[in-house]
Amino acid sequence: MSGDELVKVLAALGNPHRMRIIAALAAERNYVSGLARQIGMSRPLLHMHLQRLEAAGLVIGTLELSPDGKAMKFYEVAPFVYRLTPCTIAEAARTLTAADRRAEREDAR
Repeated sequence: MSGDELVKVLAALGNPHRMRIIAALAAERNYVSGLARQIGMSRPLLHMHLQRLEAAGLVIGTLELSPDGKAMKFYEVAPFVYRLTPCTIAEAARTLTAADRRAEREDAR
């Protein structure tokens, strides 16, 4: 895994709302409105978090038609396994892009 990918995954998982979303979807796939009710979150906020999780490759969204013809987006957890060790982090750090290195320098200030 590249450094950029690892940063994206860790940033996505570094939010308690997104961790709860992953936990709910690990039990079963769900559509946005159903998932929003299940975890007690507004649909717009949930949608924003789902976009972040999808961009990190942690969830997969598919558009489906309900029996009455209504379009519904269902989400499920993408299969993933990450093993973090000092060695894997060091390897990923060597592949960080220049933009990530600039962000690191700004964080250090």
